[in-house]
Amino acid sequence: MNSPKKILIVSPAWIGDIVIAQSLFKYIKQRNSETIIDILAPAYSHELYSIMPEINEIFVMPLGHSQFQLRKRWQIGKSLRIKKYCQAIILPNSWKSAIIPFVAHIPLRTGWLGEMRFGLLNDWRILNKKIYSMMVQRFLMLGATKTLAKTNKNLDWQSFQPRLEIKKNHENIKFRNLFLVEEKPLLILCPGAAYGPAKCWPAEYFAEIANYKKPKDWQIVLLGSESDKSTGVKIQELTKNACIDLIGKTSLIEAINVLSSATLVISNDSGLMHLTAALNRPLIALYGSSSPEFTPPLSTKAKLLYLKLSCSPCFERKCPLVHLNCLKELTPKIVLKTIDDLINNKNLFTDTKA
Repeated sequence: MNSPKKILIVSPAWIGDIVIAQSLFKYIKQRNSETIIDILAPAYSHELYSIMPEINEIFVMPLGHSQFQLRKRWQIGKSLRIKKYCQAIILPNSWKSAIIPFVAHIPLRTGWLGEMRFGLLNDWRILNKKIYSMMVQRFLMLGATKTLAKTNKNLDWQSFQPRLEIKKNHENIKFRNLFLVEEKPLLILCPGAAYGPAKCWPAEYFAEIANYKKPKDWQIVLLGSESDKSTGVKIQELTKNACIDLIGKTSLIEAINVLSSATLVISNDSGLMHLTAALNRPLIALYGSSSPEFTPPLSTKAKLLYLKLSCSPCFERKCPLVHLNCLKELTPKIVLKTIDDLINNKNLFTDTKA
């Protein structure tokens, strides 16, 4: 009897991209359920990968975005030779991300050509950005055969939407008993974005939403990373501490648990947005400098708000024109109307918890 096929995936770095990558894992498993998928990923992402049932083993990628360190990459590659992978799929487009699979002597090394990775890749694909306009499409096509990829035929990504489920008895969950009144609707506001301020809806706008919903007996939680703390403080000042501020206080797995309890999430284009979509919770996604045509939340429960000004998407970390009109002109009034529209859509709020 033949041994199951073993594949090593080199992970993307951003949490949102990692969520999208689950579509690829689902596709690989659909093609052959016996395939073993291991992942080489940054340590901070391991809690997320641990709740993806498609993943077998997780290896730590100890080097960050800007760290080349050829010797260290060579050592990691040599240590993986014993695993006898038949294929590596390299999701980042950088030259350095393809070094480890090459050194690991993995016979089939698949990825988009990226930074002229001839040699490091031997199953390289040339990206047609018009045909594969979405990140999920690009990831899926790396799981397809080269023959299928050459046909420029898109896979039905909606059949492989990311789906996360976190067990309530998970040992790492600290905020299990956070919400004292289960009957009250829970609004989670995610005011940060790791990429930069050009993705961030103004703090005073988030505060206006909180001030409107709090008197209507909604519980309101602020969620984000350590770098979003100042934004959380500002929102609390503007709302007279109307929110439960968990910004910078949760691990990744705890944040996922909190999101899984949400009645509604309002988020910038961020990792938390993609996590919400994968948890199948109702979501309003706010887009400014980035594009919902490239990395939309992969969920039918999501409503996208995007003004599509002439200057956007610019994909810059900071607004190059300084005014940030792509988000400032997306007023709280527009978001409040969207909330009402979503609440009136009963299908969206029925049996949607993961």
